[in-house]
Amino acid sequence: MSVREAVPVTGAGDMVLLYPQWLPGNHSPSGQIDKLGSLSIFANGKPIPWTRDPANMFAFHVPVPSGVDRLDVSFQFLSPVEAKEGRVVMTPAMLDLQWNSVVLYPAGYFSRDITLAPHLLLPDGWGFGSALERAGGNGARVDFKPVTLNVLVDSPLYAGRNFERVDLDPGGRTPVHLDVVADRPDQLEITPDQLKIHKALVQQAYKLFNSRHYDHYDFLLSLSDEMSGIGLEHHRSSEDGTSSGYFIDWAHQAAERDLLSHEYTHSWNGKFRRPADLWQPNFNVPEQDSLLWVYEGQTQYWGKILAARAGLHTRQEALDSLALTAATYANGVGRSWRALEDTTNDPIIAQRRPIPWRSWQRSEDYYEEGALMWLEADMTIRQLSHGQRSLDDFARTFFSPDDGSYDVLTYRFDDVVKALADVQPYDWRGFLLSHLDRTGTVPPLGGLEKGGYRLVFTDTETPFQSSVDRHRGTTDFAFSLGLSLTSDGTMQAVIWNSPAFRAGLAVGTRIVAVDGLAFAMDDLKQAVRVAKTHPAPIELLVRSGNRFRTVRIDYHDGLRYPHLSRIDNTADLLDAALSPRP
Repeated sequence: MSVREAVPVTGAGDMVLLYPQWLPGNHSPSGQIDKLGSLSIFANGKPIPWTRDPANMFAFHVPVPSGVDRLDVSFQFLSPVEAKEGRVVMTPAMLDLQWNSVVLYPAGYFSRDITLAPHLLLPDGWGFGSALERAGGNGARVDFKPVTLNVLVDSPLYAGRNFERVDLDPGGRTPVHLDVVADRPDQLEITPDQLKIHKALVQQAYKLFNSRHYDHYDFLLSLSDEMSGIGLEHHRSSEDGTSSGYFIDWAHQAAERDLLSHEYTHSWNGKFRRPADLWQPNFNVPEQDSLLWVYEGQTQYWGKILAARAGLHTRQEALDSLALTAATYANGVGRSWRALEDTTNDPIIAQRRPIPWRSWQRSEDYYEEGALMWLEADMTIRQLSHGQRSLDDFARTFFSPDDGSYDVLTYRFDDVVKALADVQPYDWRGFLLSHLDRTGTVPPLGGLEKGGYRLVFTDTETPFQSSVDRHRGTTDFAFSLGLSLTSDGTMQAVIWNSPAFRAGLAVGTRIVAVDGLAFAMDDLKQAVRVAKTHPAPIELLVRSGNRFRTVRIDYHDGLRYPHLSRIDNTADLLDAALSPRP
């Protein structure tokens, strides 16, 4: 991506240009400075030498000579061409333009005080979607209305050869559109039922929050097996990247269908209401992530709930999704040493790089374990109020003041406690801290039990878990042998202290043979079934690097897949939460 900027200057002397480092929604210093190339700076047609700051790699010092009123800056963003280099954002068929990748801005200003007039040159014949408002242009050139830097960075653009724009709220107070790019034209085809469901998502969100904090909203949806997937929130849009079969293979895409409901929720939770330590004056001031269990954890909960209420998930798929989450944290070996709140530091610590022992180290558990915490908060309110109030009331008050405003409103821990108490008197401080600060092995399943369900295991995989396996390209034995495998038998995950772990297996090891026969996934499943009634261990020939060895897994509990089972003589409060609002 070739970039040219005209940057006004106020006088001679050292000027610092910054490349965005701390990116909203990433919660980390993940700006891709390593992808910047060919930086050149001119003034009055003459080249100006620049120097990178030796302590801050995102800052460039420019000696501005006298008599200069602007700098002409040019550079390239060299986007990844394969996944090992980073997220692929450009293919022959489509583009995801994140403006933070293609901008340098002067230091010393709030981002809201810097105004830009962006122009874009796209390939001929490409359509595009963005929250930015068009001002003009012709042919492949697009001119946008001037915007402040913070709005520009918060307004990405999807463009592609195969593009479709769908109205999700015809005649509504504020326009909402689904802007879709796809690898092939047929992948854009949306059935009437699918359209109805996506329209219902908008209406169910309005019934939940009773407000909207945008003047228009665009779901930017890429359907591709070439461009990398993504889920990234913005105030008036969201970047939603999933597989090419989202519409045309709808029945097998359940694992991906709560993506839009999660990112849409962020317009209220995360963008309008924002943790105080995640608000910063510009993109090169460090953030802190201490309240991500609200920002992401409650959003994860509402993403599941709204998916069910809108019909993106059936009721059974919603229950099976919660069962899978609950099973993942039922043992919670990492919780024995690391509290949930500390995982909010993971975006800065690991920045989503692979780690060797995820189940033991923990990684961003504020998402899914955070969702279980908010499930329990919801069920607690419903129990104490005898069904008269719920977490919906918290969402309607906490995320929804000043309907129509999209100026950021920050909050702190005490604000969350007070808002919960205003909905339902209770020791919410104690409740939250018991989840956030606690270590130990007590599973966070109180919300399921209060909602009328218990976690059980059977030897039958749910269709939802099959969809998750298909999406990840793995087969999951997490709750039996304690591992997850790719189709060729390579271990993608090994659960700490599981039977596989105790046999000395680790990520990257490949199963070559099962009980003396060449590896096949069905044969491994059958070996686990047979071992349930036979005392002999399961024998595996495995390869790690250039070494082969035989390991024996002494496991005899059979295949185990999570389900939710109703607790007799209890109110089905969970079903009440999943049901659509009239």
